[in-house]
Amino acid sequence: MKTRFDLTLLAAASLSLLAGAASAQDKTLVINSFGGAYETAHRKCVITPFEKETGATTKIVTAYSADAFAQVRAQKAAPQYDVIHFSGGQEIVAASEGLLSPIDASKVPNLANVYPVAKANIAKGEGPVYSIAAIGLVYNSQQMPKAPTSWKDLMDPKVSSKLVLTDISNGYGMLGFLMINRVAGGDLKNIQPGLDAVKKMLASGAIVVNTSPEIQREFAQNGAGIAPYASDYAYTLTKANLPVKFSQGVEGTPASFITANLVANRPNQALALKFIDMSLSESAQTCFANELRYTPTNSKAVLTPDVAATVAYGQAAMKDLFRFDAPTIEANRANWVERWSKTIAR
Repeated sequence: MKTRFDLTLLAAASLSLLAGAASAQDKTLVINSFGGAYETAHRKCVITPFEKETGATTKIVTAYSADAFAQVRAQKAAPQYDVIHFSGGQEIVAASEGLLSPIDASKVPNLANVYPVAKANIAKGEGPVYSIAAIGLVYNSQQMPKAPTSWKDLMDPKVSSKLVLTDISNGYGMLGFLMINRVAGGDLKNIQPGLDAVKKMLASGAIVVNTSPEIQREFAQNGAGIAPYASDYAYTLTKANLPVKFSQGVEGTPASFITANLVANRPNQALALKFIDMSLSESAQTCFANELRYTPTNSKAVLTPDVAATVAYGQAAMKDLFRFDAPTIEANRANWVERWSKTIAR
């Protein structure tokens, strides 16, 4: 027969176990990352330092932006992520649907040093931008000793003959095409000028590829001279010992803004905000620039001259970066891909 003392001990033990389980849950953060070299850098620059400082455990789900957004939307009634990362503007739609929580800047100290464009809509739930992949002109410096300075250079038949375009089913390819469309006189309401420009480029000898590795193959084996693509991939080509450099066109630089977002209705928001804050730190931003050549958004991040020369860096360069409207792209993507496919068909 259990005494009152026994029952008291049993109750105390049960409460202790429950408290331990709750504590373990409070110290586990669920995030997504993008796999491959990105995830390796993510661990080095943010995740491992975060775990060391907080004692927390980070559960990483490899999920790219579109899939991650679909998961967060499907989990609205019972969200599973604490911090969700996007690179295609999905945070705009996610915030409008109530999937993300507004961020209180007072709880994220590093926001004080972040460029205004990278934190413009945190009060709406759109997470801050912690890294930027600038889309510019990746070129063979041996074929082109003088760096290209304009997106219009791609329309010169001499340049087009060595041009590699990327299919717009690729996120970077889409941004590159939309920039071509802009300098050709189009906008998001009218992509026909861009399609006409691409048709002329193809007639001059340009080719279209689907993936990043195909771009590397064209530069390494087939004499490619230039490609509208991302600064981080220019660095990948350089590491492969190819004579490649990156240039921003005078018309401006479209960019992929990588955001860290606070998922709504999760119990670990204080810990999640700590993770987001560390993503915005000088050390994390410098690390991402060193590892992947992403543009830092923390104005205090200091890059070495060799790294700074390969990314859009500093206040002046940030002013040249812009985002095409993500909701408009998503609303028109299927139609644009169909029209693009007809244009490039031979």
